[in-house]
Amino acid sequence: MTAAETTKSRFDSMKLGLGALLILAGMGAFYYYADELILLYRVLILLGAVVLSAVIFYQTAAGKSIWVYLQDARTELRKVVWPTRAETLQTTLLVSVVVIIAGFGLWGLDLLFGWMVRGLLSL
Repeated sequence: MTAAETTKSRFDSMKLGLGALLILAGMGAFYYYADELILLYRVLILLGAVVLSAVIFYQTAAGKSIWVYLQDARTELRKVVWPTRAETLQTTLLVSVVVIIAGFGLWGLDLLFGWMVRGLLSL
């Protein structure tokens, strides 16, 4: 590992720690000022801490890689061809029929095996 990678890693760790401290501070302020501030202001303080923490997290290597992953996932999601209503209805009906048939088949096997076990135990 080179010195640049170690420094980058150390700063990333510091940024992640700072982000976690910001969220903890926002949560602490939310409960500490429970009697002094109305709920709206406390929620805004907490949301501000979360947003600042997210901005700091984005500045790390992990944050940037997650952002790239989310962008790629969004691109792939746009490529999906969704089924029409008719296709969805047909597939649902087919699956329902197969499940019912399989259920009756398993019920028949259960009856057969039960009959066989009762026959063996009566001997």
